[in-house]
Amino acid sequence: MYTNPMDLGIFSSLGHHVEVYSLPCKRSRISAPFVFSGEVCKKQKTTIEVLPDECLFEIFRRLGGNKERSSCASVSKHWLMLLSTIHRDEISKDSEKESIPSDGHLSRCLEGKKVTDVRLAAIAVGSAGHGGLGKLSIHGNNVVRGVTNFGLTAVARGCPSLTDLSLWNLSSISDEGLVEIASGCHRLEKLDLCQIPAISNKSLMAIANNCPNLTELSIESCSNIGNEGLEAISRSCHNLKSISIKNCFLVGDRGIASLLSSASYSLKKVNLQALSLSDLSLAVIGHYGIALTALVLAGLPKVTEKGFWVMGNGQGLQKLRSLIITSCSGVTDLGLEAVGKGCPNLKQFCLRKCSLLSDNGVTSFAKSALSIENVLLEECNRVTECGVFSLLVNCSSNMKSLTLENCFGIKDLAPQIPFSRCNAFRSLSVRNCPGFGNNSLVLLGNLCPQLQHVEFTGLHGITNEGFTPLIRCCEAGLVKVNLSGSMNLTDNMVSEITKVHGETLEILNLDGCRSVTDASLVAIAFNCLKLSELDVSGCTITDSGIAALACAIQLNLQILSISRCRLVSDKSLPYFAKLGVGGLNLQNCDGISNPAVSHLVNRLWHCDILS
Repeated sequence: MYTNPMDLGIFSSLGHHVEVYSLPCKRSRISAPFVFSGEVCKKQKTTIEVLPDECLFEIFRRLGGNKERSSCASVSKHWLMLLSTIHRDEISKDSEKESIPSDGHLSRCLEGKKVTDVRLAAIAVGSAGHGGLGKLSIHGNNVVRGVTNFGLTAVARGCPSLTDLSLWNLSSISDEGLVEIASGCHRLEKLDLCQIPAISNKSLMAIANNCPNLTELSIESCSNIGNEGLEAISRSCHNLKSISIKNCFLVGDRGIASLLSSASYSLKKVNLQALSLSDLSLAVIGHYGIALTALVLAGLPKVTEKGFWVMGNGQGLQKLRSLIITSCSGVTDLGLEAVGKGCPNLKQFCLRKCSLLSDNGVTSFAKSALSIENVLLEECNRVTECGVFSLLVNCSSNMKSLTLENCFGIKDLAPQIPFSRCNAFRSLSVRNCPGFGNNSLVLLGNLCPQLQHVEFTGLHGITNEGFTPLIRCCEAGLVKVNLSGSMNLTDNMVSEITKVHGETLEILNLDGCRSVTDASLVAIAFNCLKLSELDVSGCTITDSGIAALACAIQLNLQILSISRCRLVSDKSLPYFAKLGVGGLNLQNCDGISNPAVSHLVNRLWHCDILS
């Protein structure tokens, strides 16, 4: 302002208490006065903001269409929040004539800081004009301005086309929000709830009463959900195809039995983990699981041998194709044999941390489940190489892959077994089984001539003498070879692999094979025609080896990893450029300087470089 504005004559009196600023030569653009109280200038509300929310509500619900509503929502947060409270049924029918049909093809995912009520309100208002929201995922809690029941209410009122809802780790959501979703989103088909401690059976009851089309239900770590909620779902949702219940300590046999018995003709996938279930639940699965194709049972300490025996003898699992059992002490030889007999069409079988299972159980299971194709055994320490090879022999006609992990009962004893070739067998993975050695490799080579994928990691008992016969017995040609951590393997072995399988080899991992040198890279460059991924991290290679790879005419590498190769220096930079790979791992390569890496990054703009 001015030192003495009255002297300049730019204020005119409107009375005893009000002074209005005005320029004499210009018309005021604002018809309302500026009111002074002391030195503070206040502007009176003269826009539509002076209207109460009730009036704004009536105006907004009569807007011409979705585009107009979205435009109004962008004016202010106040308008956005008010628009988000309008239910689709409250919008004037005349204004809906030009609206785009809500077929629900849009998908939105909020994570981290994006998880706020404001964003949900914007989605609820804006998605209607673009075909409607069909899938919504909210993962992670924003501790400052996290999603509350208001945000879910906005979605419920503005997105009736919602069919897929996923809510993870939301501490501020309660039954109120889920009840609103159930009331407004009757087309809901998939519901995923994880770590929402405030919701209870009331939410599931509301979903059951309003969403009869529910086909997939997943509940994890929701401590207040129990049998009553699952029973409500079973009474109303008869089209369930998949259920997954994890770590809900209030859920017991009653809730699981009601779900399985009511949806016996539609239920195809069941996942039960860390629940207080008894043998009764497994008996119900064995009897009512007539449509089941995939079953996961994990962390069920109360289930005994009797439960698995009854489940296998229930004759209801004729269509089961995939079975995963983890940390169930009730898995014994007798129980596993019954499961094998009761699941004649089982293709994939995974057994983890079952300490009571022995070779007898594996052998009897193999003789019963003749259709088995893929097997994984992890931390089954009473199973020895006898059980493993009997599994291969008895399932020789269909067996395709076998994975052994942390099985410390396996010893390199070369058991006497009937000779029978497994011509369907393609993939073998042995991870951290220290007893697995050369004798086992030789026997595998004789049994499995069509091997294409091999993985031997953390095995210190394997040497060139055992691996070479396996290489020569693979008639189909190796495609993927992972020998990471095999410190006893040398250049001679790598040279043998490339000579015999250079025309088919696509992926080779030699991470941590310290005896591998430049000679191996020369053999790879000369013999491999299809190699696309090579990992020689921690090997004793130098710039000469990289140069040999770069000079190979037929080699077409896409990914190269030389992490921890300290003898590779800046001299290899032109060779990296010549290789033209799309991915390059240079982490912990002390011989390559930071300026060299920066130069390489600028030059190879198309390559993802880790340094």
